Amino acid sequence: MRRLSPKLSPWLEDVHKNLATMVADGFKPTAISAREGLTETIRAMVLDKPVIAWVNDELVTGREYSVPVRIYHPAPDEARPVLIFYHGGGGTAGSVWAYDPIARKIAAATGHIVVSVEYRLAPENPYPAGVTDAYAVVCGVWDALERRSLKYQRTLSVSGDSAGGALACMVSSLAQFHPEVTIANQILIYPCLDYTLRLASIEENAENYFLTKDRITWYMDYYFQHGENRFEASPLYQKYTSALPRTLMITAEFDPLRDDGYEYLKQLDQVGVEYEHLHLHDLVHAYLFMDKLIEEECTHTYESMARFLNHEKLTKPPGALQATAVE
Repeated sequence: MRRLSPKLSPWLEDVHKNLATMVADGFKPTAISAREGLTETIRAMVLDKPVIAWVNDELVTGREYSVPVRIYHPAPDEARPVLIFYHGGGGTAGSVWAYDPIARKIAAATGHIVVSVEYRLAPENPYPAGVTDAYAVVCGVWDALERRSLKYQRTLSVSGDSAGGALACMVSSLAQFHPEVTIANQILIYPCLDYTLRLASIEENAENYFLTKDRITWYMDYYFQHGENRFEASPLYQKYTSALPRTLMITAEFDPLRDDGYEYLKQLDQVGVEYEHLHLHDLVHAYLFMDKLIEEECTHTYESMARFLNHEKLTKPPGALQATAVE
C-alpha cells in the first residue's frame, strides 16, 4: 500500500494550501515566479553548504553560444574524474547559483570535479537551446579545465535532476554516435523523459505531491514554442544502443514523472546497458530540495551517487528507503 512519508505530509499540505490562496488572489505563474520559487525553496530547505577547496566560474565555447559553468574541484592537488551536472527547473527555472548547495553536496560526496552548467532557459530561449548548450559542455569541458590548469582524470560522467536529467539523458544519447565523446556514467535524478505526458504516473500523481500535472504542462508549453514534435524530442524515445553509459536511475513513488524512469530502464535492459535503480517509495519529485525534512533520505541519495560512480554496490538503508541494483 502506498503511503507518503509523514515527514513531508504537513509541509506539502501547507504548500498546496498557500498556492490555492495565491491563485484565488490572482496569482499567475510566470518565469519570474518559477525562478524565485525554486531558488527560495532550495535556500530555505537544503541543509548546510559544504566547503569545496576550489570553486570558480568558466565559459565553455559552443558553436552558437559560450556556456557559463561553475567548477567545483574538491581536491585541486589531485587529478579527479569529472561529473557534469545539469540543474532542474522545467527548462524555465533553476540556475548554477540556485543549485550551488546541491552541487557542493555532490562534489563533497562523490569526490568528483563537478561542472555545473548555466544552460539557456525558456521562454527566452526555448527548445532546443538547452540541449545545444548541454552538449556543447560535454564536447568542450576538457578545454575549459585546461584553461584553468586544473588536474583531472579524463573520465566523464553526466548527471541532472528533473529537466536537467532530461538534458543528461539527451547528451548521452547524442554521444553514442560521436566517436570523440565518451561518457562513462550517467545519473538521472527523477528525470523528465517523456514530453508526451502519456505514462500512467502522470495521472496517478497528478495533484498534491509538489510537482503537478498542470505545472508540468505549463513548463512544456514554455519549452516548446514552435510546434515541435514532442515525441521525437523526448529523451525516452531516442535510439538505444549498447554504447549508452552505465546508468543510475533515481525515482520517487509519488512523482508524476516516476514512470519515465521505469520505461527508460526497460529500454536499457533490452540493449544490455548496465544500470542501477534507487527508488524512494514514499517521497515526491524534487525531494533533494527538502533536505531539512528528510535529511537521512537525501544523504543516502548523495551516498548512492558516490557508490555508483566508484563502482560499489548500492546499499539498502533502513526504513522507507529501498535500493535495487540491476545489471
